[in-house]
Amino acid sequence: MQPDIIVTAPLPPFLYEPLKSSYRCHDYYKTEDKPGTLEAAGKRIRGLVQGGGTVTPTALLDALPALEIISVFGVGYDGVPVNYCKGRKIKVTNTPDVLTDDVADVALGLILMTGRGFVRLNRFVHAGEWPKRSPELATKLAGQKVGILGLGRIGKAIAARVVAMGMKVAYTGRKPQHVPYEFMPDLKSLASAVDFLVVACPGGEATRNIVNAEVLEALGKKGTLINIARGSIVDESALAAALTAGVIKGAGLDVFADEPNIPSALLAMDNAVLLPHVGSATRETRQAMGDLCKANLDAWFSQKKVLTLIPELS
Repeated sequence: MQPDIIVTAPLPPFLYEPLKSSYRCHDYYKTEDKPGTLEAAGKRIRGLVQGGGTVTPTALLDALPALEIISVFGVGYDGVPVNYCKGRKIKVTNTPDVLTDDVADVALGLILMTGRGFVRLNRFVHAGEWPKRSPELATKLAGQKVGILGLGRIGKAIAARVVAMGMKVAYTGRKPQHVPYEFMPDLKSLASAVDFLVVACPGGEATRNIVNAEVLEALGKKGTLINIARGSIVDESALAAALTAGVIKGAGLDVFADEPNIPSALLAMDNAVLLPHVGSATRETRQAMGDLCKANLDAWFSQKKVLTLIPELS
């Protein structure tokens, strides 16, 4: 008999169709009668699939007494109540590594777009301004310093890319690593020492709004904030105020606190480059993420070791 799983977020067909062929799927996210769905199937459900940005409340998990595994379609799992899962011995898996290069590419792209002003220059040409006047000069990137908040897989991939462009790297995190980059003891010190501050750490309560007004003040008038991690890490009100007042030079953002809702103040700013959370949005990477998401379920229900258990449960 196929195991029952509950799906709490829309999934792409290349993941959902294989899931349907192997499991009895209950599409909780789109049912109008959620209590009825839980009443009818809750006691049979053994697996849960959610997106990386999905929040799974403990109240839902309470209604799933047979739940054994949560497979996250994404690298971030800050929407999963990890301590709760630890207490119930529920496995939690995600899809790391397969999206590292794509997310690092987006960070590099945002550095190029903000530092060299490519978005502004694109508008300049499309508006027919080139025959009338010369474009505004940008900033040379080689020789500038990039500070990385969170030197994990993605942070290291970003560092490798900017070093190849002739930029310098510093970082901060829980502890120094054996890497050829300068370690800074705290975020404020890092911000004050760099030209670009790149946010690449996990989301969750521990990092909520840690990029605040003080950090932005330390980054300064020549500094640019890049965020490819989680929107919750940046105090968006403080960021909008800093951009408006010229406290920092600019921002390049791929993530926001309440996606897809972006603060109107940020939408109105020429010195903010905004992307619709496309860090992993390539066909190849999304397919690999889908394959890994399903592979974790397949391994578990075949009495094998899951492939990518989150570190907190290892």
